[in-house]
Amino acid sequence: MNKTIWYVTKYFSPKTSSSPGGRGWFLVDEMTRAGHRVVVVSSDSNNLVDLPVLRDSVTVLENDGVKIVWLKTMKYSVAKSLRRVLSWFHFEWNLFWLNKSTLERPDVVIVSSLSLLTIVNGLVLRRKYGCRLVFEVRDIWPLTIVEEGGFSDKNLFVKGLAWLERLAYRKSNAIVGTMPNLAAHVRAELGYDRPVYCIPMGVSQEHLSDVADLPGGYAERYLSSGKFKVVHAGTIGITNALDVFFAAAETMRENTDIEFIIVGDGALKQSYESRYGGLPNLVFAPKVPRNMVQTVLAEGDLLYFSVHDSKVWDYGQSLNKVIDYMLAAKPVVASYNGYPSMINESGCGLFVPANDVGAVVAAILDMKSRGEEQRALMGARGREWLLQNRSYSKLASDYLSILFEDDVS
Repeated sequence: MNKTIWYVTKYFSPKTSSSPGGRGWFLVDEMTRAGHRVVVVSSDSNNLVDLPVLRDSVTVLENDGVKIVWLKTMKYSVAKSLRRVLSWFHFEWNLFWLNKSTLERPDVVIVSSLSLLTIVNGLVLRRKYGCRLVFEVRDIWPLTIVEEGGFSDKNLFVKGLAWLERLAYRKSNAIVGTMPNLAAHVRAELGYDRPVYCIPMGVSQEHLSDVADLPGGYAERYLSSGKFKVVHAGTIGITNALDVFFAAAETMRENTDIEFIIVGDGALKQSYESRYGGLPNLVFAPKVPRNMVQTVLAEGDLLYFSVHDSKVWDYGQSLNKVIDYMLAAKPVVASYNGYPSMINESGCGLFVPANDVGAVVAAILDMKSRGEEQRALMGARGREWLLQNRSYSKLASDYLSILFEDDVS
């Protein structure tokens, strides 16, 4: 029997003329294709994605069968700011007073963090409609801001968020995380076990079909050497832990047959260029549109990603970067201390300790020594595993079985 699902989140990336959408969009789109009615409730205060410009406090749009209720909410430009927190409260206020009588009555409400405040509205909606409530964790807060944002766990704001987090874990009918080991975190917070499910990032049909050629001259200028290419593609910022990448390039400057290529832009690009721009084995390549990322990665021999050593990663990762890398059918070296997944499960690369330059250098030399044929087999394993296990049609089917588990005989 077809059901009505409400997906409530302050941050939602829809399908637009310039963007294929984000994880939330691909999941609700697949749920709609499966015959269910989906209502998304979100805000317009998200400067990371392409959103409609709202004139009214509430704007209801249909997008390929998905009803999206946009709530006009306070904007902010700095992530670590009071305005961001006020924007969270503004969204909750607008959501509470939203006239819901025009919307289809939900059989289940998914509250997707961030913000954690939305769990309060989720509990109100469950009581009002007698429906199931699912709490979805896309980013573990407040752990993230304690480990990586410089906040103390004694901070009153952090304590308030921790209380909300535990409330969500206790009171929701089901807990879903994008990270594979979230159950360990829930157990640590509650002191007892609760069923926790993993619905991670995945691969959409758009990932497979929307692949564009690079601009004229790009490949010739940045990717044309016959050297063994170690490529990092993505944002060049503090959270990307790229000091090890550049230190490895500096250590290997005498290996004239190995080249390090960093593709992207970000707050730290200029400082890295100033410090390492003179290395003969290092290339800074400009950022490319998302639909050209696969074309760039196809030119690499080995793909690299790194994160800081943080408790956040004890519960696993589900990063778009890893999806992109595995989809490119190239072997991967990951500088990462956390809970392993995907790369090890598919056998498409190596995990090495975070912040260990020597381990990265050794892994690069190891991968180079394996030869082109063996590396191609490793990369192919990663892509095949990804398509079998991380397609959004499969993930949405898995999600639906969680949402309506009581209906499964």
